Amino acid sequence: MAAGGLRQRLVHLDLKGAPPRAAYLRQVLPLLRTLGATGLLLEYEDTFPYTGPLEPLRAPHAYSRQELQELLGLAKEQGLEVVPLVQSFGHMEFVLKHKEFSHLREVKMFPNALNPHKEESRALVKAMIDHIMTLHGDVKWFHIGCDEVYYLGEGEESKQWLQQQENTPEKLCLSHIKAVASCMASSYPTVTPIVWDDMLRGISEETLAESGVPQLVQPMIWDYAADLDVESKVLLVEKYRRCGFSKVWFASAFKGATGVNQSLTLVGHHLQNHLQWLKVASSTPTDVLQGIALTGWQRYDHFSVLCELFPVAIPSLAVCLQALENGGYSETVKENVEKLLGMPNLEIDTFMSTSLGTFPGSTILSLVTQVSFYLKSSVDELLERNRYVTGWFSPYHRKRKIIHPIIMHHFQPDAISLLSKWNAVVQDLQAAMEQVFPNSTVEEWMEENVHPSLQKLQQVVDDLDKAIKAQT
Repeated sequence: MAAGGLRQRLVHLDLKGAPPRAAYLRQVLPLLRTLGATGLLLEYEDTFPYTGPLEPLRAPHAYSRQELQELLGLAKEQGLEVVPLVQSFGHMEFVLKHKEFSHLREVKMFPNALNPHKEESRALVKAMIDHIMTLHGDVKWFHIGCDEVYYLGEGEESKQWLQQQENTPEKLCLSHIKAVASCMASSYPTVTPIVWDDMLRGISEETLAESGVPQLVQPMIWDYAADLDVESKVLLVEKYRRCGFSKVWFASAFKGATGVNQSLTLVGHHLQNHLQWLKVASSTPTDVLQGIALTGWQRYDHFSVLCELFPVAIPSLAVCLQALENGGYSETVKENVEKLLGMPNLEIDTFMSTSLGTFPGSTILSLVTQVSFYLKSSVDELLERNRYVTGWFSPYHRKRKIIHPIIMHHFQPDAISLLSKWNAVVQDLQAAMEQVFPNSTVEEWMEENVHPSLQKLQQVVDDLDKAIKAQT
C-alpha cells in the first residue's frame, strides 16, 4: 500500500528540452500507470501551441492541439490526474528572451524574472494560463511555478518600491504570487494553484500569514538530495501549517538533479531521495499532505544543455514509483520492476548496464549507455595513449603530412576499425532517437555527446589518409 499521504504520485514531464513525440508518450502513459503513477505534472514551457499574441512562445517542435487533446484523453482513460505547470515569475526565459516581451523583465539585462510591478506582466501570465486552460478545463490543480526568482528586487521599479517604509523583497514576492493566485481564483474558482516553496521557506510565519497567500495556494516542498534532512522538512511542514496553508505537496526527483550535463541516471541517488521523502511523509499528518511530484528535469533552465533523456531514466522512475507505492524498497520490489521493464538485471548502485529492456525507448538507454561509457574513453585511448600515435603521428606530423610507413601499420587498422564501430552505434542511436524525439533534440544530443569524440577520430583517419597519399 502507498505510504500515508503519498496516494497522489505525479510524474513530472519537463518539456522545455527533448520533448518526446506525442506517439511515444502515448506508449508510455499506460506503463506509468502500471508502475504506480496517479497523475502527470505537465511543464509545457515552449511546447504548448500558443496562438495570437503569444505565438512567439511556441517552439518549432511544439505539440499540436490535436496531439495534446489525444494525449490528455488517454491520460483520462488511464485514470491519470493531469496538473499543468506554467512559470509565472522566475524561469521565464522562454518568454522574456523574445523582443515582444523583453520590456517585462525585472532586470533589463536578464530574461529570467518577470517584473511584478507592471499590469502587463499579470496580463501576460493570465493569457498564458487562459491558453492552457482551454485544453485543461477539468483540472483540480494548476502549478504556477514561482521558484528561483533570481534578482527579484534589483529592477529599477523594485528599487523604488523597496525604498518605501515596510516594503521588503519577501513582501514583493508574496504580492505577485497573491496577484496570480487571485486571478486564478476569480477565473477558475474550482482550481487550486500550486507553487514551488523555495521562495517561501525563509519568510517569517507572521509575514506569510499576513500576506493572504496561504489561503490561495498549496506549496510544493522540493528537495532532490539523497541525504535530504528529514527533521527540517517535518518542521517546515509544521511551519506552513501554522501559517494557514491547508495542504502541502512534496517534490522528489527521478532524474535531472545530479549534474547539468548528466547523460546517465544514477538510480541509487534518486531511490535514496524517495526513501527520505517516505520518512518525511510518515511524520506528516495525512490530512495535510496532498501528494508528491516526482520531478524529471530535462534542462536546469531554458538555456542550459540537456541532462538525462526521459527513456534513459525510466528504470529510475520505475524504482522510485514502486518504492513510493510499496512504502519502501526490497528485493520483491526490485524483481517486480525488472519484470515490468523486461530488464534481466536492474543496477541500483552503478549506472545501468547496456542490456536491453522491453519498455518503450529501452534501445535508447542501451545505446546511450554504450556511448557515455565507451566512446570518449576508447577514442582517447587511441589518440592519447597509443605510443604509435603520440610518438609518430603527433599534431606536428599531421600538419606536415609526415608518416613513417612501417609505423602506420601499427595503428591505422585500429583507427579505421574503431571509427567504423562507433559510426554503426551512432547510426543505430540516431535512428532510435528519431522515433522518440524531434530532429532538433537528436541534433543537440549528438553535438553535445557524440561529435566531439567522433570528429576527433574521423580527423585522425582523414589526416592519416592524406599523409599516406603525400608519401606516394
